[in-house]
Amino acid sequence: MGPAPAAGAGLARYLVYFQYVGTDFKYVFRPLPFPPVPTFGVAGRTRAGRGASVEDGIGVAAVRGAQRAVGVQNYLEEAAKRLNSVEPVRFTLSSRTDAGVHALSNAAHLDVQRRQGRPPFSPEILAKALNTHLRHPAIRVLQAFRVPSDFHARYAATSRTYLYRLVTGCTCPHHLPVFERNLCWALPADCLDVAAMQEAAQHLLGTHDFSAFQSAGSPAPSSIRTLRHISVSPGLASPFVLSQESRKLQFWILEFESQSFLYRQVRRMTAVLVAVGLGALKPAHVKEILESRDPLGKYQARVAPAQGLFLKSVIYGDLEHSGKRRWAGKGSLLCTPLIPPPKAGSSLGEGVPIEALLLSWQMGIPHPVGWARHVLE
Repeated sequence: MGPAPAAGAGLARYLVYFQYVGTDFKYVFRPLPFPPVPTFGVAGRTRAGRGASVEDGIGVAAVRGAQRAVGVQNYLEEAAKRLNSVEPVRFTLSSRTDAGVHALSNAAHLDVQRRQGRPPFSPEILAKALNTHLRHPAIRVLQAFRVPSDFHARYAATSRTYLYRLVTGCTCPHHLPVFERNLCWALPADCLDVAAMQEAAQHLLGTHDFSAFQSAGSPAPSSIRTLRHISVSPGLASPFVLSQESRKLQFWILEFESQSFLYRQVRRMTAVLVAVGLGALKPAHVKEILESRDPLGKYQARVAPAQGLFLKSVIYGDLEHSGKRRWAGKGSLLCTPLIPPPKAGSSLGEGVPIEALLLSWQMGIPHPVGWARHVLE
């Protein structure tokens, strides 16, 4: 990887981390010139799209109700127009999440070329500018970094982590708080056989042909993937559940980590593990499904609902950022949303429960609209 552009150079490449609530979006194949200003809040229905990690679908985000789909990428690029770059700014996404999937931390790279004689924006100014001009309240830029001119957000990623939220005890749909309805999969069961799910998950660990867990339409040339980590664990009580209801509802977290995923792979694996947890499958059946390489089987063809899935993090190994601020940890960059930069020797986001992230994330942080605009002129 080549050196970062020299200070004062006209063209600068940045790595930007951003998050979004997938509920208001559906996927789109290419950017549209003028996204409409949304007139609704963060609750609703959605779709979204794809990237090298194709749990990841085929585009990112489009507001429903418009005649043409408008996505997260469209809003980011519309905001970037206010940077007054000589060339139009295009975001190259690390992971274009599938329809309705949320992102606690997605990533993209972009190039900004300022007029002759003007220095590149600092990463802090760039992030503030994008947040100032974003026209959808469900999207937020977390942080930006200067990166080398040949850095690629999609191909340079060494690890992606998704998590899936389940909840049991919802014998009726109205038992789930309205604030959680677009953030988890509510199962009409009182409990799950978590031990059986954990046993079944072990069959998915390692390098395999995951054809059985790939939805039709995947652009991936190979279905071989290495699943480095998979876990099934209880989640903390939701902050949105009333105390008198908390004993009835139990939240669960499924977490998956790999360099990349096939189209809908995580949601299909989740559906099979849930079938094990409900007693419809035995743990050994998961191995049989994996080895069958048949994506049309009775159980592996099922896809868990999109609203429970979150892109948790994207990691870039051996990437050192120019500038004063660097992240701790052997040159690798891991961005977890809403957590301040760690102290030396610590792990970013370590020990922070997902429920705490969800609470602060869903409550929202206002855009910094009051800062000086002359820096962009």
